[in-house]
Amino acid sequence: MTKRSGLGSVLYYDGNDLSGDKQTYDISCPMSPFDVTPINKFAPVRIGGRRDGAMNSKSFFNPATDQAHDVEGALLLTDRAYTIGIGDTIGSAAACLVSKQIGYDPTRTAEGELTFNVDAQGNGYGLEWGELLTAGARTDTAATNGPGVDYSAATSFGAQFYLHVLAFAGTDVTIKLQDSADNASFADLAAGAFASVTAAKQSQRIQTARNATVRRYLRVATTTTGGFTSVSFVVAAIKNTFTVNF
Repeated sequence: MTKRSGLGSVLYYDGNDLSGDKQTYDISCPMSPFDVTPINKFAPVRIGGRRDGAMNSKSFFNPATDQAHDVEGALLLTDRAYTIGIGDTIGSAAACLVSKQIGYDPTRTAEGELTFNVDAQGNGYGLEWGELLTAGARTDTAATNGPGVDYSAATSFGAQFYLHVLAFAGTDVTIKLQDSADNASFADLAAGAFASVTAAKQSQRIQTARNATVRRYLRVATTTTGGFTSVSFVVAAIKNTFTVNF
């Protein structure tokens, strides 16, 4: 079994790459089990309850445009999407979360170090573990079909996808998922297209039907109707291997 450290991780926050401004991060995915122990058992019996999720990270103070202080210091009340990649290659494990940002609390040490604690608490979906379908941030300068990623087998439990758009120049671009049985003949995945992108610094989450068949290979493709000159984006996929309820 291949083992690796957490070195070389990446963190994307609502279309912003904050990897270079983060000192640490913590990921949690608590569940609330229900005790359903009947009288004929000799030990507790539990079933799964609500799923939750949280990401806690510590930021260095960087007041530059689109960096940690500029982005996180706004303390927006709207949903924010996080994706943390354990590595920045295609297939790297990725934790994804739609969340509310709770706090932006600074700490200054006696030595003068200034860091900010950012707590992101799941909202609506809980933590979702998947894989990066782009090698960190991918840049397309025209409509492009990305490489297929092998998931070993088809599944019939649907999928979820996260998108972060870091930079964009042009009129529009649609970023979508395609699947294939043989890594040669690809077709658009039903409900697998993100909303058309016309501006950068944004994130999206989409999901297929819960019983949708997703074939063995997945890839990310870009298309356009009005044209674009450059788009930089990140896509993470969660291909379910069992029934998932939200």
